[in-house]
Amino acid sequence: MSTLTEPVEPDTPTGPPAPAAPDRSAETADGYRPGHTLPLRVELVRQLKRRRTLVMGAVLAALPFVLAVAFAIGGEPGEGGDRVNLMDTATASAANFVAVNLFVSAGFLLVIPVALFCGDTVASEAGWSSLRYLLAAPVPRARLLWSKLVVGLTLSLAAMVLLPVVALAVGTAVYGWGPLQIPTGGSLDETAALRGLAVIVAYLFVSQLVTAGLAFWLSTKTDAPLGAVGGAVGLTIVGNVLDAVTALGDWRHFLPAHWQFAWADAIQPTPEYAGMIQGTAVSVTYALVLFALAFRGFARKDIVS
Repeated sequence: MSTLTEPVEPDTPTGPPAPAAPDRSAETADGYRPGHTLPLRVELVRQLKRRRTLVMGAVLAALPFVLAVAFAIGGEPGEGGDRVNLMDTATASAANFVAVNLFVSAGFLLVIPVALFCGDTVASEAGWSSLRYLLAAPVPRARLLWSKLVVGLTLSLAAMVLLPVVALAVGTAVYGWGPLQIPTGGSLDETAALRGLAVIVAYLFVSQLVTAGLAFWLSTKTDAPLGAVGGAVGLTIVGNVLDAVTALGDWRHFLPAHWQFAWADAIQPTPEYAGMIQGTAVSVTYALVLFALAFRGFARKDIVS
């Protein structure tokens, strides 16, 4: 009958027994759960306490006050002009004041907090030489990036909500509550105006996902936070410049910047969403690719800082 063990010569000493295989289960501490490392609330509190978060929040909260003072000093907007635009209706009501705040900040000011919160998050840990210690905790790389990304996007959304909320409070106190006056004629009642403004904020957040993806990807590539943030802002500006080149024709439709003001269709007597849908598709597609590149590259990166 055959056996699975090798035959042993009777006159040959067997020697000491072979050491037992190490128990791999002992290498994992009791209660360790990879998915519970670096909780989102811990990362959120850390980021909220940082000076750049407080400064960025103060800048966004101050903008409505600055505009209100500017309108008070300069007189009623639109005086002496024949063509009426959104800026000319800024003092018509609180809703108009909110729309003007979003209009003047959408092209550049709201880009900065998104690039800052998503681009500074991983690169700053590398710059402080604390990234390798986080991974040695041990925090899985995918878990670390996921926590950083979720918190960065949460703070970006909070920044975009903070501006219209403060503007609505300032506008109500200074100009009163009333319908949103449409520059092309007509108005939206208070309920429709609030609904339209909520759609605008949601669309602005989605349209900035490209900047978030750029900043987050660059943050996993460099140890310099300023490089990641500045690179994302710079590439966003390049996109705006390319969109201004009319010679590109329909190729501009593939640029996220081409759809950044499509939200204006949400505050019309009959809202139109076609432009926002196309802009959302372009932004989400670019963002998913950039986020995937960030996770893929960071999983293979040698962490030395």
